Amino acid sequence: MPGPAPLSDQKRNLLEKYLRGELGHTAAKGNGITRRPPGEAAPLSLTQQELWFRELRVPDIPPLYNECVTLHMKGPLDVAVLEHSFTEIVRRHEAWRTTFETVDGQPVQVIQPASKIKLQILDLRKLGKREQEAEAVRCVARDAQRPFDLRRGLLLRPTLVKLDDAEHRLYLIAHQIILDGKSAYQIFPSELAALYKAFSAGRPSPLPELPVQCADFAYWQRKWLQGDVLAKQVDYWRKQLPAGLPVLHWPNDKPRPAARTFRGAFHAFALPGPLTEALRELSRRASVTFFMTLLAGFTALLHSYTLQEDIVVGTLSPSGRKRTEVQALLGYFLNPVALRMNFENDSTFNELLLQVRGVLSEAISHDDVPLEYLAWKLKPERDPSRSPFFTVAMSLQPPAPDLDLDWSVTSMDVESGGASWDLYIAFIDRPNGMIGRAQYNPDQFELPTITAMLDDLRKLLESAALNPEQRVSELRQVIMPVRRGLSAGYS
Repeated sequence: MPGPAPLSDQKRNLLEKYLRGELGHTAAKGNGITRRPPGEAAPLSLTQQELWFRELRVPDIPPLYNECVTLHMKGPLDVAVLEHSFTEIVRRHEAWRTTFETVDGQPVQVIQPASKIKLQILDLRKLGKREQEAEAVRCVARDAQRPFDLRRGLLLRPTLVKLDDAEHRLYLIAHQIILDGKSAYQIFPSELAALYKAFSAGRPSPLPELPVQCADFAYWQRKWLQGDVLAKQVDYWRKQLPAGLPVLHWPNDKPRPAARTFRGAFHAFALPGPLTEALRELSRRASVTFFMTLLAGFTALLHSYTLQEDIVVGTLSPSGRKRTEVQALLGYFLNPVALRMNFENDSTFNELLLQVRGVLSEAISHDDVPLEYLAWKLKPERDPSRSPFFTVAMSLQPPAPDLDLDWSVTSMDVESGGASWDLYIAFIDRPNGMIGRAQYNPDQFELPTITAMLDDLRKLLESAALNPEQRVSELRQVIMPVRRGLSAGYS
């Protein structure tokens, strides 16, 4: 049977843009997103509703949907202008002044009036560098670990930390129901920088008014994703995720709790610059995206640890950003999707790349159906200790924009204490190499296990980049998982 047709550079670049949530298409005439009718209740988008119901159904869990975005700012800073800029962003984007209520048993969005934003100021200029770092993280973590009340806004908490007269950090704690990766990495810092430069020079906002808002998208989505459109996507997933889907039996340091605890901790890591460039070159030669190469390496690692031939991992698809109308909106447009890889034939790494490309391309063509809806329709075997379909996920964050200021953005710098999955790897692409965050459940894993796993991933990727014609069984020998006694416990 012939393999998948190779992707041209143009198609590969388009696919990369889509995976970053940067590629929207214009709807057919009469099916575009427009302002919702006046007086109509604003529903939640389908994925927003999943977050809402999770917090209702599972009380007393850590705030797993609290996200931290950090804007590192160098150079003189006018705090009043920064507050003015932040206020304008919240005015522009209804999502950032939205609360959530229940009306007639259904959750709805309530858009609050715009008001002036006052930043919480934390002045650490009198402390030494090491003390500054510890105190900033300690204070911001307190905000990150405090749950939001979705019925009362704002669902964000900005803190400006003064480290020096010419060095500041803006920490933004926000609930995920109003924030995704494109919002955090691209839209928010770009708009804040553009507004700050304009207001500092006494000019008006250079940003055009937004023709639609997140609630308009949710209203449109509810009418679009039904009937044949919904049925076709559900049918695809019914074939991909049949009854009896295998669970990932990989080594834990501790016995799996009887029920999910949703606890989480972070560990930062980096891939060397030369390895990152080698992986980019491998991706170009194989006609796959950079994310596909990382995903192939990660699933090969999981197979090497477990020897399972059927591996299911998750990723976050920017399915809600398929339309051009929502590309400039702050909000939550992500949807977790399951990716099922087969290792039965002991393929070469190049062959695995083609399999990953096919699986991912098909999945993102059917990525509009929320995961919990699929769980309700497909009825997988329920296990209170696991999330449905997959327990491990990975993603590649959107690249940071050029802000034309000495500002840079990072995320996942401060722990909220919560996590949706056993393990989540977030890769963050940078010009001088790849960095990332591993979010893991400390009720199952010790930190040394996570660091060893990341070291094995690096070794496997290095070997694959050097010779992608190696079979996965040969790559397994590079990391020699037996040396760490991985038979300690399986989940």
